Amino acid sequence: MDKKFNREVLADVAERLINHLQNRNDVQNIDLMNLSGFCRNCLSKWYLAAAEKRNINLDYDKSRELIYGMPYDEWKGKNQKEATKEQLEKYKNK
Repeated sequence: MDKKFNREVLADVAERLINHLQNRNDVQNIDLMNLSGFCRNCLSKWYLAAAEKRNINLDYDKSRELIYGMPYDEWKGKNQKEATKEQLEKYKNK
């Protein structure tokens, strides 16, 4: 394969990553940020930016719903835990 990504393969990989994160509700966004430098909200923003680049009408709330698999407030209420001091300190020192 040449240096350019095959768009269909890349789309499959992105979809698999999003599905994986939707199923791994135990993984907190702050842990993703501390480990990898991005989280579900970042993916939502990237999705929105890609849609806007293609003149697709989408807003941030809908973008987050597509990434989270449900409305953000619903996901947050079901899955988000209070960040620990250690998590916040690690995030702050990035």
